Amino acid sequence: MKLSSANIENHLDTVYDAIVVGGGMGGLSAAIYLARYGLKCLVIEKGKGRSLWMQETRNYLGLDPNTPGRNILTHGAKQALDWGADHLRAFVEEVTDEGDAFAVKVKIGKKNSRHYTLRSKYVIAASGVIDVLPELENMQNVYDYAGYTLHVCMICDGFDMWDQKAVVMVSRESQINVAFVLNWFTPYISVLTNGFTVGDEMKQKLANHGYPLYEQPITQILGEDHKMSGVELQDGTIVEATTGLINMGSIYHNQYLKGIEELTWDGENLVTNNMGQTTHERIFAVGDLKQGLNQVTVAVADGTLAATQIWRYIRRSSAPRKWDENLVSAPV
Repeated sequence: MKLSSANIENHLDTVYDAIVVGGGMGGLSAAIYLARYGLKCLVIEKGKGRSLWMQETRNYLGLDPNTPGRNILTHGAKQALDWGADHLRAFVEEVTDEGDAFAVKVKIGKKNSRHYTLRSKYVIAASGVIDVLPELENMQNVYDYAGYTLHVCMICDGFDMWDQKAVVMVSRESQINVAFVLNWFTPYISVLTNGFTVGDEMKQKLANHGYPLYEQPITQILGEDHKMSGVELQDGTIVEATTGLINMGSIYHNQYLKGIEELTWDGENLVTNNMGQTTHERIFAVGDLKQGLNQVTVAVADGTLAATQIWRYIRRSSAPRKWDENLVSAPV
């Protein structure tokens, strides 16, 4: 069922078996499995997640490589609803462990926001990350190319950059090292710092590889129909490029879990076992929030594992179902 501010008050007394925070690939996978296991689950999705920006899904078995991420999300949400999951568009502000259940505080709406508390036995953290993009005066210029010929994931899209003239956009010096991995796919790499100055040691390393370095701020990306032709810098320099890789880090959507003391963190990633279970036995993490490879295929598998482990715990603590009509009475 689709929930909203119009009907959510009818569900405030519900204790869900699991609340899934995040309606991306991992979260929807978990919800589909939870619902098919006959468990009561709710997906809470804030919108505009990382998967939405995927203009093409290159590495997913069985999908046309031109399939945009938004199509997969739309189809996955429909599947979850059809199997019986609830779905709410809202922002999760905080998760509190009350002992037998979690209190999940949500905010609905950016304007005239309303706040509610929902409850569940388990929580699956699937809220993921969002990539940091270069901040230009005209951000629409970035959006016109990001996810098309300007990429954020080398593992996903390195093949599509093969032997092309590429720019690597970074926001701090350590991020430049991605160029020395990207050269597996193309050696024609220029590094753009968007305004910061690089140390002499890194400058020499780039020079040893023949990679030009540009420290001027970026003015705009050039091209048309989502296809790059270059990048214009503040001093008027135009760096020719038909593709690019943004490596400026990520923002983790995990603040709602920071008050749970039992959790173990590796930086901003949650430490989990091989079923996605964190060091709090009733909290699971899937996709980009956990340690491991940030790939759609991995997130989908993570959702399957987390949902299955939760079902196992609930099944083992529940009384077995019996065919009452066939029960044999004990002899007198």
